[in-house]
Amino acid sequence: MNSIKFDGKDIYPSKIVCIGRNYVDHIEELHNEVPKQPIIFIKPNSSISKNIYSNKNDVIHYEGEISFLISSDKLKGVGFGLDLTKREVQSNLRSKGLPWERAKSFDKSAVFSEFVTFRGNISDLNMELYINSSLVQKGGCDLMLNKPGEILNEVAGFPSFEDGDLIMTGTPKGVGPIKSGDKFNGKIFEKRKLVVEGCWVVK
Repeated sequence: MNSIKFDGKDIYPSKIVCIGRNYVDHIEELHNEVPKQPIIFIKPNSSISKNIYSNKNDVIHYEGEISFLISSDKLKGVGFGLDLTKREVQSNLRSKGLPWERAKSFDKSAVFSEFVTFRGNISDLNMELYINSSLVQKGGCDLMLNKPGEILNEVAGFPSFEDGDLIMTGTPKGVGPIKSGDKFNGKIFEKRKLVVEGCWVVK
């Protein structure tokens, strides 16, 4: 199984629970409707990757997200996540009312920084994503339609969480295609204090 790092230790999540359309500005940029309840989809363990890979056959978009590690059914750790999406495939599936798995749950479609224990105020968390040193995404828990605690309660039991499972809370506006050689730097802050970050070069 694939692993992530949590406080320096290898953890093997059984799954990643993802929330779609959780920022109004991102909903508007993709011309979608605001959902009446959280949009939930799953990425399997096989989607976890330590690197970002481009694809010759499909246009893959980055989506930077505040992500959480679950332990004892609580939000225990925080990290930066990239939900990689085959955008054209997703648009085609959505137009036909079909599930998104082919666009969202493919191998190496979930890239994460290290996760660290977080004991602060979750509502103060925000993220920034830089590509080639330029800020492309910025957003925080205060802008989410569904807050992290609400997501945890909504999902619990829908599937049940195993210790080490992850939640990706959705992406703000600014998504776009990845390109080989691009340098990504994702940061999570508590207000303006840096909590954790990750750096990658697209292969």
